Amino acid sequence: MKLFGGELASLEAVELAETTAAIPLAELLSVSEAMTIEAHGPLVTYSRKIFVPLTQLCRNVCHYCTFATTPRRNAKSFLTREEVLAIARAGQAAGCREALFTLGDRPEDRYAAARAALDALGHLSTLSYLREIAGEVLAETGLLPHLNAGLIGDADYAALRPVSASMGLMLETASDRLSHPGGPHFGSPDKEPARRMEAIAAAGRAAVPFTTGLLIGIGETRLERIEALIAIRDLHARYGHIQEVIVQNFRAKSGTRMAQHPEPSLAEHLWTIAMARLVLGPEMTIQAPPNLRAPDELAAILRAGVNDWGGVSPVTPDHVNPEAPWPNLETLDRATLAAGRVLRERLAIGPRHAVEPDRWLDPSLRSVVRRTIDGRGLPVTDVWHPGNAVPMAVPLPSGRTIATKLLKDIVAAARAGERLTVPAIVRLFEAEGADVSLIAGAADELRRSVVGDDVTFVVNRNINYTNICVYKCGFCGFSKGSTRSQRGTAYRLDLDEVARRVTEAVEKGATEICLQGGIHPSYDGNTYIDVLRAVRGVAPDIHIHAFSPLEISHGARTLGIPLEDFLNRAKQAGLSTLPGTAAEILDDDVRAIVCPDKLSVAEWLEVMRTAHCIGLRSTATIMFGHVDSYAHWARHLLAIRDLQQETGGFTEFVPLPFVHMNTPIWQKGLARSGPSARETLLMHAVARLVLHPLIPNIQVSWVKLGREGVIAGLQAGANDMGGTLMNESITRAAGGVNGQECDPTWMTEVALLAGRIAHQRTTSYGRVNRGAASPTFAMHSSR
Repeated sequence: MKLFGGELASLEAVELAETTAAIPLAELLSVSEAMTIEAHGPLVTYSRKIFVPLTQLCRNVCHYCTFATTPRRNAKSFLTREEVLAIARAGQAAGCREALFTLGDRPEDRYAAARAALDALGHLSTLSYLREIAGEVLAETGLLPHLNAGLIGDADYAALRPVSASMGLMLETASDRLSHPGGPHFGSPDKEPARRMEAIAAAGRAAVPFTTGLLIGIGETRLERIEALIAIRDLHARYGHIQEVIVQNFRAKSGTRMAQHPEPSLAEHLWTIAMARLVLGPEMTIQAPPNLRAPDELAAILRAGVNDWGGVSPVTPDHVNPEAPWPNLETLDRATLAAGRVLRERLAIGPRHAVEPDRWLDPSLRSVVRRTIDGRGLPVTDVWHPGNAVPMAVPLPSGRTIATKLLKDIVAAARAGERLTVPAIVRLFEAEGADVSLIAGAADELRRSVVGDDVTFVVNRNINYTNICVYKCGFCGFSKGSTRSQRGTAYRLDLDEVARRVTEAVEKGATEICLQGGIHPSYDGNTYIDVLRAVRGVAPDIHIHAFSPLEISHGARTLGIPLEDFLNRAKQAGLSTLPGTAAEILDDDVRAIVCPDKLSVAEWLEVMRTAHCIGLRSTATIMFGHVDSYAHWARHLLAIRDLQQETGGFTEFVPLPFVHMNTPIWQKGLARSGPSARETLLMHAVARLVLHPLIPNIQVSWVKLGREGVIAGLQAGANDMGGTLMNESITRAAGGVNGQECDPTWMTEVALLAGRIAHQRTTSYGRVNRGAASPTFAMHSSR
């Protein structure tokens, strides 16, 4: 019988238990590992956290627990605000991102001391105090609270959701038998499975990202474990809120009634993890606490189906299991690598839920999470962002992971010129650790075989003739809404000023003029023709690289003529090639968010198709790292590849990482803070592979990436550094600090640092003799 998909989903617990009883453990583990790798690749996550035991008083009496205490043994009922904030600040200083609040269930219902302590604090309940303190930790330190608040209901979740990124409650077991006399949960009414399942369901109704799990080895049978897993599966199927499931092994603790109870063996733990993967499916995050197993057992735990280590604290102990110290991160990293996996940090909210903040987070937390994560929902841990002054760095370790063979097969297909699928391209973007090195190296080898070791650049001038625009693109910090000052000074250059700047550029050795601007409300197609004639009038031989597809479409529409007719008029007036901007992401769902009134995907492609068909070549771009996903990136690359297959009109592909700082969409908390350094490097490498052999030139943007980023891109498949620009203003308006101009000397120096030789080119990639142009090229760089 197969153990995948729908067949498994339809099995009842007894049938599943009987089916798997005859299957050797090694076979179960092999299936579980394959499912894990299929969904998660080599990635294993953990949360860098602090552990806040707000109160260790509890109205329940679990026979294995040393966390819960009594007022007689602990005179202080609750941590004070100052004590909690001291822990939080220590965690903040140590690089933590999560504050895990653990507490006993409503101790005020059992202990007069707890009731008196809450009265003194000015609170009616433990949950009210928890809400206040969690909110202060969030506001004071930025740590994202995860609340293990016990058995709570709809109103409680509604009250706590604004101050928490996630919450949790261990189901532990689905067996009522364990609550009977002699059982580990006898005397603990909050441990009744039906009540706990209702609390987990209430979390689903409240759209709370939720952690739950099993505690194994406390007297339950294998069948009862399967029943608990099926209960969790069904709750998640209903609400989609379970972000991770913990399979925790019982540890006998001295001083408890179960001090002599046998602990589950490693084999028993591995079997349960494998069953969790089989029942819950490949996408679920399955966790096992790494401090509850010996270091040499951790690789086996991963192979059984685990893809998360849970919270690990460099500051606080595990107050629930104080006898088991956290492994240091170096030890955890080594154990993870030993299983062919890669360790990466996550937030208190898991990545599957973090990428949907509007659904899973209170409005007070959405922007915090969005601005922290990458395209997968994991935190960006470096301080580089596109356009800032921090040098870009991407570690490129050697070795291999469990995903290496699959990625090598995908790379081989790309190098053979095959059109990759969206899932295959997504796999490339998901690469981690040594696999990033593999992809970057393969792209660089392919670049060398296609275009050699030359690095090219064009000496050009940007003329942004107006920043007044009727469009409301959320990613744009350049455009102004009217001639009045709005987010800076609005301007419109007259034709004489355009001609003056062209003349100045020619005197400085430019071979290209790049013209782009906002869509001014008074501009029509004749305006663009006049601009072209103004340029051609003072520079008959200059290459005019002008007008995005949006400007072309606007020009044709305002004159009431077909695209082809307008493009022919522009060509006759001097237009040489088109910049492939206004593409952003070629996915209409993304465009509905970042540029809802702009061209659709079909309209953008049609402008380019028409231009190519009348002999006007163009570049192609992608602007990535805002509200998009890796699947969107993949579809964009394939749309470009397919059009190139049809027309052959693209000269180059230009990745443009989103520069976020001054953009409306980021300032409103609606976008990420640009792509990570890893994602940016991979975009250049993956573009080289996906677009091969149809587009030979991949450009790296010095404006977005800075010197170190340019070097990294040139070593990962790029062969061109774009233009010297002279007065670049669009990235600067978005908050970029890498300068407005670069002279050929700088281009040459950077190419040398990448181990390459730079050459000046024409817009169409012909060679330019720089000997004549260089002496007059005097730039005033703002770098």
